[in-house]
Amino acid sequence: MYRYEIAALSDVMLMDQKASPPHPPFVDRNAGDAFRQLTAEALPGWFDVSGVAAGDPISYYSVNPAKKWTASAAEIALAARCFYRDDNGKLFFAPLGANTYALAENAVTFSPAGLQLQSVNRLVNDLTILGQVEPTAHVKDYFVGDGFTAKLYLSQKPFTRSNQIPLYNRTILDETYAELDLTHWIVTDPQHVISVSNGQLQVGGGTGTDGQTLLEFIEKIELGGALVMEHGDVVFNAASDGVIGGLYAGVVSIAGCVAGFRVTPVGANCNIQALIGGSVTGRALATQAGHHYVFTTQLYPTEVYRMQQVFHSSAHPSGGARGGGAITCNVRVVLEVHDIDPTNPATQIAPATVLYDGLITNAPGFCMFALINARSMQCSVAFTFVWLPVDALVRSTLPGQNTRTRRTGSLRAGAECHVSTEPALQLYPAYIPAANELLEVSYRGQGHAMARVRDSASIVAHQRGGDDGVRGSVREIGLPVPRTAADCETAALALLDDSGQGWAGEYQAWSQFLPDGAADIFPGDGLAVSVPSRMASFGAIVREVEVEIVDIVGENSRYTVRFVDAGDPSLDFVFVTALVKQTQVLVPIDVSMVGNVYLPDLTDAEVTNVTSTTVTMDVGFTPVAGGGIEVRYTDAGWGVANNRNLVGRFTNSSFTLTRYARAQTYFLRSYDGSGPPRYSRYSTALHVDYPL
Repeated sequence: MYRYEIAALSDVMLMDQKASPPHPPFVDRNAGDAFRQLTAEALPGWFDVSGVAAGDPISYYSVNPAKKWTASAAEIALAARCFYRDDNGKLFFAPLGANTYALAENAVTFSPAGLQLQSVNRLVNDLTILGQVEPTAHVKDYFVGDGFTAKLYLSQKPFTRSNQIPLYNRTILDETYAELDLTHWIVTDPQHVISVSNGQLQVGGGTGTDGQTLLEFIEKIELGGALVMEHGDVVFNAASDGVIGGLYAGVVSIAGCVAGFRVTPVGANCNIQALIGGSVTGRALATQAGHHYVFTTQLYPTEVYRMQQVFHSSAHPSGGARGGGAITCNVRVVLEVHDIDPTNPATQIAPATVLYDGLITNAPGFCMFALINARSMQCSVAFTFVWLPVDALVRSTLPGQNTRTRRTGSLRAGAECHVSTEPALQLYPAYIPAANELLEVSYRGQGHAMARVRDSASIVAHQRGGDDGVRGSVREIGLPVPRTAADCETAALALLDDSGQGWAGEYQAWSQFLPDGAADIFPGDGLAVSVPSRMASFGAIVREVEVEIVDIVGENSRYTVRFVDAGDPSLDFVFVTALVKQTQVLVPIDVSMVGNVYLPDLTDAEVTNVTSTTVTMDVGFTPVAGGGIEVRYTDAGWGVANNRNLVGRFTNSSFTLTRYARAQTYFLRSYDGSGPPRYSRYSTALHVDYPL
């Protein structure tokens, strides 16, 4: 007698033996696209990926190189309520339950003894969701220079995405062109003019048309939070025609360029101008032979995130998820070029030339980034660096001059100042504000995202005698990450979708008698369970399949199929031990009111004039009839019933307040005429630090 012990491993074990290559975060990608890219970089060309479906969009996912391929693939699948598997060299990625089989007790092949069911009580109707650190108040701090003070203290600790590392990595791209890394770039080069040599990217000629010769970043750029893009040290070898460092909302074309640097030929040299909304604007910088030009784009959106997080439930499966809405905002764009003459060392530290410093209203949330869009370009590029600075905008105004943006960051990178978590604005010695120079620092405060949502109808339905019917729970979600309080509300809705009785179970059957005559069954498949004798009728998702080969000759196997109902939270969420301590009692929001509780924030509110005794403010719009602007000394107590820290309520867009101290902060929220009135979700904090 011979016995064989065989351990059969999936082909994906090959990818777990590979170290994940460094890849920029997936941004605004369909889950299937991210899964396909993850696979292609781990083991190029090995798998047939024609069975990979698109899945729902993922706003942001950063691959952790310390994790195995299977762990990252599982997280991507979870975010889209999908499953993945491989079969004979072909990968499948599809929504849960894409293949569903009937498990019914009236079927001829049904085995009552093989079915075990367990009822699971998931009843909750008052749910608190804890998320990550989120951007809260819209803060604007105002200072006046005295000619020698270099450190100015901010009124709040600024929010920055570094608070969420490793979710966000500060460096998005650091390319020095030892080679053309195809995990970073997509090359469209029909005339073969793009190459890498001597540690530089070379673009050598061509007579193409707009959008024909491209070097595109493989991921989109989110126009949310502060972003600095250094497109490189560029040397023009001849007259050139094209766009460098272009951001495009759609197809790459000059007419569709949101912001970039337009290069046009002038004799043997070039002109460089700002390209905004498809049109050149502002002054032109003429190039000179042998000079180096460092192109920098600075982006300062008024919102940190441009897309709401996506959440699923059995009622909102893949293709119909909750959330995912676009977040609109304006973006301040600063385009500058540093002209360096290698024969003149003083030009190394000379200030850059600002070609554009303006606001793009209702800017797109995500853009394609094409480093090169060449019609005919002759140049070399030494590096490309894209990174996330502190999410703060610093602007200053000298008496009688225009307001300009000051770059934040390290002195080595050519910045003028940096914002610390002390919190303070530190200006470098060469850039100390002059006497009477006005400074404005705009940023977001920070707090923990959390929300409380209740189902009032369920509470009433479960009231019995002295039981008030409330079934409460507090959950902290690890994946998908609720990044804001609004995301926490959406996550709560998804969990409440599946509140109530749940099921777990397993079914044993011979291979010839699988549910609905299925030839085989896999994790991720669906089961339509209909067993009236056990009062069970529900949709289920297979979590695990155990196969015992009993008869090799007859190919008969015994299957054990373990499943949960389609509303089980483990199919859509990863919960973590609560690391956030809830320090306040949250006012619950009914499920019917989520999304209709708050007014828009006062993002345009600003201080327009300061005297020794007054501060004048303008919120940028006229309040609705019956509503107004409520101003308080502290960010608490909002509502018409509380006058404890109230400064006043105003019905005009502009109003003047009394100033009592050198440094004073005013908190503003708008409200409407409903009863009770609705307020803005987050306050606007206007802080003035002027000598009396």
